[in-house]
Amino acid sequence: MTEWAKTACILCECNCGLEMQVADRRLLKIRGDKDHPGSAGYTCEKPLRLDRYQNGPHRLDSPLRRRPDGTYEEIDWDTALDEIAGKLAAVRDTHGGDKIFYYGGGGQGNHLGGAYGRALMAALGVKYFSNALAQEKTSEAWVTHEMCGTHVTGDFENAEVAVFIGKNPWQSHGVARARPTLRELARDPKRSIIVIDPRRSETAELADFHLQLKPGTDLWCVSAIAATLVQENLIARDWLDEHAVGVEDVLAFLRRVDITDHAGRCDVPEDLIRAAARRIAAAESVSTYEDLGVQHSSNSTLVAYMHKMLWLLTGNFGKPGGVNLHSWVVPIAGRWHAVPRQDGPVWAEGARRVIGTKMMRHSAKLLRRLLSGSSGRAWSRAMADRAADAALRVFFEPLSVPLAQRLTDRLTFVDSDELGTTPVTGAAAIGGLIPCNSIVEEILTDHPDRLRAMWIDASNPVHSLPGTARFAEAMRSLAVSVVVDVAFTETARQADYVLPAASQFEKYEASFFTLHFPHNTFQVRRPLMDPLPGTRPEPEIYAAIVDRLGLVDQRLIDDLTAAATVSHRAFALALFSTVEHQPELAGLLPYLLYRTLGTTMPDGERPMALVWGMAQVCAIGYPDAVGRAGFTARGFAKGEQLFEAFRDNREGVLFSDDSYEDAWSYVRHPDRKIHASIPLLLDELKRLNEIESDHTSAEFPFVLSAGERRAFTANVIIRNPEWRRRDAEGALRIGEDDAADLGVTTGDRVRVVTEAGAAETVVEVNAMMRPGHVSLPNGLGVTYPGEDGTATVVGVPLNTLTTNSRRDKFFGNPNHKNVPARIEVLR
Repeated sequence: MTEWAKTACILCECNCGLEMQVADRRLLKIRGDKDHPGSAGYTCEKPLRLDRYQNGPHRLDSPLRRRPDGTYEEIDWDTALDEIAGKLAAVRDTHGGDKIFYYGGGGQGNHLGGAYGRALMAALGVKYFSNALAQEKTSEAWVTHEMCGTHVTGDFENAEVAVFIGKNPWQSHGVARARPTLRELARDPKRSIIVIDPRRSETAELADFHLQLKPGTDLWCVSAIAATLVQENLIARDWLDEHAVGVEDVLAFLRRVDITDHAGRCDVPEDLIRAAARRIAAAESVSTYEDLGVQHSSNSTLVAYMHKMLWLLTGNFGKPGGVNLHSWVVPIAGRWHAVPRQDGPVWAEGARRVIGTKMMRHSAKLLRRLLSGSSGRAWSRAMADRAADAALRVFFEPLSVPLAQRLTDRLTFVDSDELGTTPVTGAAAIGGLIPCNSIVEEILTDHPDRLRAMWIDASNPVHSLPGTARFAEAMRSLAVSVVVDVAFTETARQADYVLPAASQFEKYEASFFTLHFPHNTFQVRRPLMDPLPGTRPEPEIYAAIVDRLGLVDQRLIDDLTAAATVSHRAFALALFSTVEHQPELAGLLPYLLYRTLGTTMPDGERPMALVWGMAQVCAIGYPDAVGRAGFTARGFAKGEQLFEAFRDNREGVLFSDDSYEDAWSYVRHPDRKIHASIPLLLDELKRLNEIESDHTSAEFPFVLSAGERRAFTANVIIRNPEWRRRDAEGALRIGEDDAADLGVTTGDRVRVVTEAGAAETVVEVNAMMRPGHVSLPNGLGVTYPGEDGTATVVGVPLNTLTTNSRRDKFFGNPNHKNVPARIEVLR
């Protein structure tokens, strides 16, 4: 009997724990892992067919180089790595490292490889980077940053009222154990679900209040609910006085909102809007969640701002069932911040910090040589370990937070909480992320600061970003482009070099989506099999390129490796001293860990070296929460305990445990209050009556939502169309009245036409759609080898129908869910 091996789903940010039976490289059986500390055995139907990702003719097994005629040839790894390193170095030396652009860093489940990619970025002097978050989450991220400093999460398991805005968790998840949680909410007569969505989705079917608004009018609907709270005096005034500032600016705006007019703009009965607001106000607890339905639609930043008012004005923060801030293993974007210890300052902290810093800066080489020179004999190793232990006991706690801040600032490429801007267009960059809609504009120009090279890691922007043809053109114009992926994707077909990666089940991996409160979990996934011959894990690829750039002296590598053979304590002292003495090495930390500490780890665990560093940073950042999770040691030893748990517990680890009042300690404003007023957005809201809410026309009378989540859509990581048990082609969903007007029924074929292009598809008449609204699913329209080896495409590649011209005013989020279109019947 084949044993069950523990791993996790890689299809959405929930990353539910899984168990798999594996034989002959096939994923034979898949089930939820009951031992997983977060999902506890839950899974939806989507990961049960992950063998279609792992196996098939789509897998690459050799590096590829583009010929002048556009075809590709296989080359060996050394040739590929030598040529790529040389061309990237040439761009750096000629134009500057800031002209090299990095996109990706992992999808829904492979963040560890992308984290190692940060070392390559640092080695090349890369300044600008992006990923899918920058076309989805940046508007909301900036709003929450301004209000409280970091990401917020809802406690839906305990909420009396759950509000979903442009969100269908029945299909898209995002909520832990989404379907059981929704069922429990729906069954309890004392609890309510409120859904704001143009579609009568599966979640809307369960809802007590469904505000089925006109597509693209979410701003008017959500602001009308917030205005009702204010105008009917339903706000938590005493709570706001104690816990928030700038509230009067918001109240002044909401008092002026014409609720009747807003109800008409969004085509939702005013009585229903007011009833939803009253239900929110009456509840003991409210959690809210917005998603791509609004983040990919009109006015996404303003919607995010008004959405936050629903929980803020009613005092639903820092309480069971409310909205809370949370810990991270490491932030997936933006700047790292530490939460202060609750037991007060460290004894003689200032003096110990000054002395320790001077020792590290001025004695780093001596410390490193002494520690590494002690690695030969058992007695000398023991003495060196004791000396390192003593030094860490004295200096680690006072030094660790500022040291971790400097290291993480360098690794995240964000050393300030201020917004950055892009070099050509001046677009706002949140958490260092260039808006995806701006990437092409930063390349296809004669501006001297234009981007000239691109590295793309485990991402498919030609397929997933607006304007497929323009992105392909931009890639072809670069001096060099490199794609690292498991398959010959649409993006790989435009690259100069394609490097085949081991799959997510063939290497050590992890997801950094640690988004929960008060109990947060993290899982390191071990490989279930050896890499497919000819492929390599991303950490090895990145290390090999950095090797070829020749930035790190081999003596330094040898010394740190020798220190690691003494003990982790000796290694930490040698490493931290070295980086403090040579701060230019901070960005190369993943590479240094891989080439030094990683070589001393057993059983091929070299990629775990970075997890060791992550564990230390996590323990430094959240000492109390990590301690309550059972890691009770002090200082350096706490991070060591956490690392050992990550390494040893294959089902995952509860790494932080908070009480609800601890949410306030995560607020990053010095006054530990929520800042309600965002003047930039309030100024824009004052002209709300001037903002256009309807972008249809006689030429394009329908609103197309491009990217609906369905039962068998996830993302393009599974390219094999056979994984979908139903809706194989990804039908165009259209309402009954519109279908009758067009004279079509389910199974008929139509052409969808937009400003950008056209595509043929099959029709599904569905009562969930309101008049004038149609939808196509995400995850289709990718190439896949047919039985004869010929590339086939099933479904509509959505971004042949989109442009990057319609975007959010502030942060450039595309309007994928609000594309004017017309439907032509094919006879």
